[in-house]
Amino acid sequence: MNLIYTGKTKNVYELEDGNYLLKFKDDVTGENGVFDPGANTVGLTMEGAGQAGLRLTKFFFEALKEKGIPTHYIDANIEEATMTVKPATVFGKGLEVICRYRAVGSFLRRYGLYAEEGQALDAFVEVTLKDDDRQDPPISEDALDMLGILSKDEYQVLKDLTKQIGNVVKEELAKKDIELYDIKFEFGRTGENKQIVLIDEISGGNMRAYKNGEYIEPLKLEKLMLESK
Repeated sequence: MNLIYTGKTKNVYELEDGNYLLKFKDDVTGENGVFDPGANTVGLTMEGAGQAGLRLTKFFFEALKEKGIPTHYIDANIEEATMTVKPATVFGKGLEVICRYRAVGSFLRRYGLYAEEGQALDAFVEVTLKDDDRQDPPISEDALDMLGILSKDEYQVLKDLTKQIGNVVKEELAKKDIELYDIKFEFGRTGENKQIVLIDEISGGNMRAYKNGEYIEPLKLEKLMLESK
């Protein structure tokens, strides 16, 4: 295996068959020892976080496959904390796409003059650049198109997929009486036709989920979701 990328929460290896292997770490994003899915730095290490994140990712990616929603997922090895995926090319130098159902986090920090904490949002989709130096700035559809990062048609596909996938996650969490406040996705192009697919992961580390008004940290979320499966 050839290590080609070292990320905050996982490493990426190139396999001989042209696919890739993602190795999940126990590191999670945050600041000053406090977990924050929207942070740009690794804030702490939680033992078992890598396997927990992979278990949820496997669960959600397989649920998406059943519904015909395209992803880069091939299979997963929980014991090794690894996931095999199809190769995909990211947009520009990487985008993050957030689907918001309640006003929390950076949305509230930016729009607090108009929004109240926890205010309901109608699956609001926003795109941010993966740019740690500039604090992952939000970017509009027009700017994405003008800068050649993705076309307006691709933006619409991205937005529609984000809402579809967010809804699947939201419905699965609701089965456990858990409410999804927001979730972060990544997408890429794959194959000769450059199909837009979901990449990376869907785990407790990239969402805010609450039960009875209390935030659920990533390891507990995995247990609550998969304890009876």
